[in-house]
Amino acid sequence: MNVKRANQIHLPTPTPMFNFLRLLSITLLASCALIAQADRISLGIDTLQQSGFRAIAGKRVGLLTHPAGVNRDGVSSIDVLRRAPNVKLVALFGPEHGIYGNEKANVPVDNKIDPRTQLPVYSLYGKYRKPSAEMLRGLDALIIDLQDVGVRSYTYVSCMRYAMEACFENGVEVVVLDRPNPLGGLKVDGPPLDRKWRSYVGAFHVPYVHGFTIGELAQIAKYTSGSMDVSNKVRQQGKLTVIKMRGWRRDMLWPQTGLKWVPTSPYIPDLSAVLGYAMTGLGAQVGGFSHGIGTPYPFRLLRYKGKSALQVQQALSAQNIPGLSFRILRTKTKSGASVEGVYVSVSDWAKVHPTEISFYMMQLTAAWTPGNPFANEKNPALFNKHVGSTAWWNEISQRGAQARTKGFVSKWTAQAQAFQRSHVQFRLY
Repeated sequence: MNVKRANQIHLPTPTPMFNFLRLLSITLLASCALIAQADRISLGIDTLQQSGFRAIAGKRVGLLTHPAGVNRDGVSSIDVLRRAPNVKLVALFGPEHGIYGNEKANVPVDNKIDPRTQLPVYSLYGKYRKPSAEMLRGLDALIIDLQDVGVRSYTYVSCMRYAMEACFENGVEVVVLDRPNPLGGLKVDGPPLDRKWRSYVGAFHVPYVHGFTIGELAQIAKYTSGSMDVSNKVRQQGKLTVIKMRGWRRDMLWPQTGLKWVPTSPYIPDLSAVLGYAMTGLGAQVGGFSHGIGTPYPFRLLRYKGKSALQVQQALSAQNIPGLSFRILRTKTKSGASVEGVYVSVSDWAKVHPTEISFYMMQLTAAWTPGNPFANEKNPALFNKHVGSTAWWNEISQRGAQARTKGFVSKWTAQAQAFQRSHVQFRLY
């Protein structure tokens, strides 16, 4: 990977963003250069506005967005489009968690009237995951402005693909306002998605950490045969416009953009959680691991039922996972209870394969739980929809603690690199 290594500095006990930001600490001169560059970054919504809204001039539009759908000044894209001249915003569409991010995870959301704008809000995480013809009636274009986190199983990119299918079937143009991948555009890692496991959990045949912006993923859906659940004729005739960013480079992690992070969902409140989700999100699905939900360190603070923090730290350290280190940390849950866990620190981002730790967590789960919980898992389909690999399920359910984790990680690394080379034509930056 071509991610540049930053100078490392020693700081006090980690805050939620401590280790992520430490990786990006650089000399004063370089920082000034990055700040100057960040000032020039325009998000897709900014580029659209700077063009005088040319791509949607004279059109009746809907907007699929959430709280992180803001311009570089923090103004909601809803309000930017409501004020746009010669544009008629007539409907809003909400993904998981809703347009204001106040809906719980995995909980269906109903259609409603937005009390702030008086616009209809169509939920795409309730009765419908895909917009109906009735929802799209009267629209010339559906604008999509969703901030992704760079991980396949995050539902916003799935929501985008389903919306694209509906629009293509109903003759509605899709306009995607592009945004940075917070993990950068060079880091690609983890198992590819087996076709049989394609679902709303994982709607793209990409490695778990995919290295694309949401606009680039839209192009993959539009221009790749078999990428959508519509006929090739419908896909080819569908109209897609991606409004590019200006000033973003693939080697930029989020802090280098100079943009403020807006929580994309209740469990992703900050940049530390973004990185943690890529690393540990898969590792706590089965067995006794928890990954910090309900603490100030979501997806970064690991605990295992029946094991001390010291035992977890020693077991993870013994795996010798490149680029990671582990320290015992005491904190409090949202309810005020004291907890002790193991904080996952990134010591060298360039060496990290983000998903690697999750698979060692699974192996430890099999070792620490009598009877191998994977062999007795009642809902392996949900597990496989997240992980995406039938081969890994067969390995961990049959071999348990003896799973050949290192070999799988090596194979997936090679596959991810091959994927990166074969999909370079979809890069916009």
